[in-house]
Amino acid sequence: KFAMVAPDVQIEDGKGTILISSEEGETEANNHRKLSDFGIRNGSRLQADDFLQDYTLLINVLHSEDLEKDVEFEVVGDTPERIGPKPSEPTSRNISNGSDDGAQPSTSTGNQQ
Repeated sequence: KFAMVAPDVQIEDGKGTILISSEEGETEANNHRKLSDFGIRNGSRLQADDFLQDYTLLINVLHSEDLEKDVEFEVVGDTPERIGPKPSEPTSRNISNGSDDGAQPSTSTGNQQ
C-alpha cells in the first residue's frame, strides 16, 4: 500500500522493537506472527523507514470492526502524492564576474617558464 522498496518498521515502544528489516533474513521469524504477539494494540504507533527512497511514515494502528468482507486493513489519512527521493532544494550561489565555479582572480606575480 505504501510502495516501499526496502522498509524497516519498528514499534515506537521505547525499546526499538523491529518488526520488519530491510536486511535479508533479519526479521524472517516475524513473518507468521500477529501484531498482537508484539503487544501492538489499538492506539499503538509504528515507524516505517525506506532509506532507499528517503521516505518515513508514522503509522497509528486503530482497531475497526467495520471493514468490508475480505479486507484486512484500511489506510486512512494523508498519503504522499509522489513516492521517491525528495527533490533537492535549490541552493543559492554567490556569483561574481559571471562565473559560478568559485574561482578567484589570479594574484600570482611570479615568472612562468
